[in-house]
Amino acid sequence: MKPIPMTQVGADKLREELKHLKSVRRPQIIEAIATARELGDLKENAEYHAAREQQSFCEGRIQEIEGKLSNVQIIDVTKLTNNGKVIFGATVTLLNLDTDDEVTYRIVGDDEADIKQNLISVSSPMARALIGKALDDVAVVDTPSGGKEFEIIEVQYL
Repeated sequence: MKPIPMTQVGADKLREELKHLKSVRRPQIIEAIATARELGDLKENAEYHAAREQQSFCEGRIQEIEGKLSNVQIIDVTKLTNNGKVIFGATVTLLNLDTDDEVTYRIVGDDEADIKQNLISVSSPMARALIGKALDDVAVVDTPSGGKEFEIIEVQYL
């Protein structure tokens, strides 16, 4: 498998989720299965089937997280010299040339993306348009309503 880029914060969150799934959620599901088994006939036992479905989801998520963590490539931009280029992990302030609105995004891994916190995925159209550009460059982002132009007004390696 190819390396999965991620910030340290993102990797830590995945490790926390994995710990919670293994130490809290898994035992809860096992208890629910045991309780449901005591109710009798398993063929018509909705609680049992629901608990087994939860167990399947939980185990799948555990495997997914373990797989990602085994291939993670942690990128710490704070240790890099800021040369004004937009790279993975950079925090970029943009000026929308159509509306004169400013917006700030941080480019993170796919699992860390959260637009409400202005964290955009490295594979998003916005990030793909920004990566490799430098301070004062104009990036054209393809949107359903056409291309939008953004001027890069600040690049920070936080």
